[in-house]
Amino acid sequence: MNTISNGYTKMLVAICIASYKRPEGLQRLLKGINHLNVSTSTINIEVVVVDNDANASAKEVCEKITPNFKWSLRYYIEPQRGISYVRNKAIANVSDDAEFVAFIDDDEVPEPSWLSELLSVQRIYNADVVTGPVLPHFTKEAPAWVVRGKFFESGRYPTGCLLKVAFTNNVIVRSEIFKKFEQVFDHRFAITGGEDCHFFMRLYHMGYKMVWADNAIVYEWISDSRTNMKWILLRGYRTWGTHSLCEREFEPLIKVQAIRVAKGSALILIGVLLLVPSFTFQKHIFVKALLRIYRGCGTFSGLLGSPYQEYKHLE
Repeated sequence: MNTISNGYTKMLVAICIASYKRPEGLQRLLKGINHLNVSTSTINIEVVVVDNDANASAKEVCEKITPNFKWSLRYYIEPQRGISYVRNKAIANVSDDAEFVAFIDDDEVPEPSWLSELLSVQRIYNADVVTGPVLPHFTKEAPAWVVRGKFFESGRYPTGCLLKVAFTNNVIVRSEIFKKFEQVFDHRFAITGGEDCHFFMRLYHMGYKMVWADNAIVYEWISDSRTNMKWILLRGYRTWGTHSLCEREFEPLIKVQAIRVAKGSALILIGVLLLVPSFTFQKHIFVKALLRIYRGCGTFSGLLGSPYQEYKHLE
């Protein structure tokens, strides 16, 4: 808690941002955070930015915005490559008296009500973790097949819906939870991604309560480098691979693994069966058939303990 002069206390919320060579995106995000609608009489915010670029490409952005920034803003560099190291450093630099820690990505922008919605749902449902929707915002007009296929849209649920997993692109967590772990985000996922899936799946199996907040919306800026078949297929392969790897660890029963094998096999089989007739349909149907195959193969890569290292070759 932060004590203020009139004797009342403000609740401190930390917002952690992992950044890597996206100065324009980070600037856009920080401006969005600066316009959050929160009750400043009861809530204080600190923003922790951790840069994974040894050349400090995010430093200038933070320095320029600081004079007009409403909240505390701190900048750090994590020279060790890998998203797990970056997120762990962010958590390590959150103030001890922060009650909640939120995560959002440097290619996203929150709606002004984002943080208030997360906190409201947390209070109503007494949740340990609250997460919400990430909606796509295309920086350039996306190909028609991408829009029709809804490849950048994820599921939405009624507010209060109980979840088994969450992700760091839109989430808030009770800060006391992090104190229970020597290593919050597993370094095994530093290059593959999926460190957030692993962490939140671990929380679920420990009995923590995770709920959905459908009005806590953030927008993800989708560049044209992602609106192509290769990126979509490889992302599907990677995410299903890391998810499968996490399930293998937390649910090691043979029965559960057999179900994963069956699901992976079914995805591949259905994808293959749909592939040939999809040539006669529109492109998004063809890509959806291919995506099933890639997701099925990704499932097996996770079961075998060898997920795709998506972030290994980032420049």
